[in-house]
Amino acid sequence: MEQLPPGLKKLITAIDTLSEWSGRVFAWLIVPLVLGLTYEVIARYGFDAPTIWAYDVGYMLYGSQFMLGAAYTLLRKGHIRTDFFYEKWSPQRQGLIDAALYLFLFFPGIFFFFLAGWDSASHSWMLRETSEASPWRPPLYPFKAVMPVAAALLFIQGISEFIKSVWAAKTGRWL
Repeated sequence: MEQLPPGLKKLITAIDTLSEWSGRVFAWLIVPLVLGLTYEVIARYGFDAPTIWAYDVGYMLYGSQFMLGAAYTLLRKGHIRTDFFYEKWSPQRQGLIDAALYLFLFFPGIFFFFLAGWDSASHSWMLRETSEASPWRPPLYPFKAVMPVAAALLFIQGISEFIKSVWAAKTGRWL
């Protein structure tokens, strides 16, 4: 039985560990999100004193958690896939299709998403952009920095998944 080269095994392990770690860390964004929204509900309905910051904090924390958890979700096979056909295929065919899709769709798409996110975030940081729609005017630049960070984490996890797909296409078994 063919063995994966040790260097590739270490690379996959390092990438998967990064995605696992980042997913577990970013999952904790749910705590301030729930606390902030709970405070808002109590203040608004219990004391008729709504806050000016809860909406902004809510969408920034939820958006960050959603985006920064994408690499972890890819690691855990949680993204949408058309299992109707896929589950009936052999591991070799699954690997071949996955590898082709990573190479021709995933990597170019994530690369352009990274570039767009980088451009938006760097411009926002340069201006120290704040929200125009809120009387609180919270800073937007940390939130916009989430886009290129999430794209980079997703791209890196994609490398691991691509290697696993090529391995399955070559050997007929998943790592």
